[in-house]
Amino acid sequence: MSPDHDEAPPIPGPDRHPRRPALALPPGSCDCHAHVFGPASRFPYSTPRSYTPPDSPLAEYLAMHDTLGVQRGVLVQPSVYGTDNAAMMDALHAHPERLRGVAVLAPDVPEAELDALHAGGVRGVRVNVLFKGGVPISAARPLAERIAARGWHVQFLIDVSNHPELDRELAGFPTPVVIDHMGHCAAAKAPGDPGFAALLRLLDTGRCWVKLSGPYRITARKALPFDDVTPIARTLVERRPDRMVWGTDWPHPSIATAMPNDADLVDMLADWVPDADTRRRILVENPTVLYDFPKLAAG
Repeated sequence: MSPDHDEAPPIPGPDRHPRRPALALPPGSCDCHAHVFGPASRFPYSTPRSYTPPDSPLAEYLAMHDTLGVQRGVLVQPSVYGTDNAAMMDALHAHPERLRGVAVLAPDVPEAELDALHAGGVRGVRVNVLFKGGVPISAARPLAERIAARGWHVQFLIDVSNHPELDRELAGFPTPVVIDHMGHCAAAKAPGDPGFAALLRLLDTGRCWVKLSGPYRITARKALPFDDVTPIARTLVERRPDRMVWGTDWPHPSIATAMPNDADLVDMLADWVPDADTRRRILVENPTVLYDFPKLAAG
């Protein structure tokens, strides 16, 4: 929620000393949800905004990937930049083979801008349904109709517990949809929640993808391990392993728990997805399809 004035509280940055995880990731693994911030001197934040992040630039993000064993990444436009995608696009242009993007766009975005974003590596649009100032799902349809021919998707920041008929709300949606952070439904509530059940039905259509990300956004714990999230992740993976992707959510903006080390988030995958072949599908094969990455060479 944005304040009524230009000031916004500062938030902590990530753990800037990532460790090497115990879980070895397969070649071509993709981090499908992260953000870059700044440098603010070059890419100033929009006002009003709900928080002020410290600089967490591209070089640091890629260095974190190198430590974790991640080769590809998807950058998601953060709220502090509004519809100014310049910082994200600067990163995509620097590494066109390694990175893809999900933009935030005004409904009347010009066709020429959509063309430029596509050429620069954008493959989706993010829509905020969760927070005040967001838009209803119905408002996303006209934009989805405009981007469908490009093969893009619409990514929803949404708490599925507020949408017990989510599958009906998104019936016949013009593009595939991607749901952030396992549906953003509190872990304690999700197993019996009608909205979470609707998300599972939506997965059955094959037109929905879910990000296994942000466990600290749905846990009841104050710090690692976020073990109450494991049953939620496993339920999603068992339902449609071919429609799951994974992300770090680096640099973990505006979270209520202790700041995790990104190696710990990687190692959670061993509990969420015990089978190595399924992990490879989630980390490598699914992102290649969803984000239009070049296929990896065999062997």
